[in-house]
Amino acid sequence: MEVSNVNNGGMFNGMERLVGNNYKYWKMCMEAYLQGQDLWELVAGSDVVIPIETLEHGESRRKWKIKCGKALFALRTSISKECIEHVRDISSPKEVWDTLEKLFTRKNTASICAEILEIDDKEKISESRLRRYLIRGLKKEYVPFITSIQGWATQPSVEELENLLTNQEALAK
Repeated sequence: MEVSNVNNGGMFNGMERLVGNNYKYWKMCMEAYLQGQDLWELVAGSDVVIPIETLEHGESRRKWKIKCGKALFALRTSISKECIEHVRDISSPKEVWDTLEKLFTRKNTASICAEILEIDDKEKISESRLRRYLIRGLKKEYVPFITSIQGWATQPSVEELENLLTNQEALAK
């Protein structure tokens, strides 16, 4: 029985969809898939930029657009609904790849604090202290956003604050 390339069971071409906590595994599988489909050059090779529009590049430009469409299809359909918002409007396979890389490899405040707890389990870090670390590490352009959140009656948890900042970052783009 042949397996469909895309189905609703959280799978793409026999591999798990990217849901956030499986990024390293997804990345390895997707890289292998793109290499097998001769699309990897669009992500990490010499083919990341569309050929210049000239008479002699017309055919290579058309072929690049087809390959680009295939790579974008593979990338977008292998990502969960929750993650797709970060790459929905990106039209380059390399940009999609780089955006996901940045999104899922940066260490958030909670994971840094979890690492501290592993080193010294007596070092208890409060939610307010975590929020303070997170806020102090932000660029100046986030000051108005943080000021508005500080006026809320109920302060967001660290996880909620990170999600709000991720959404704010996406809106800024």
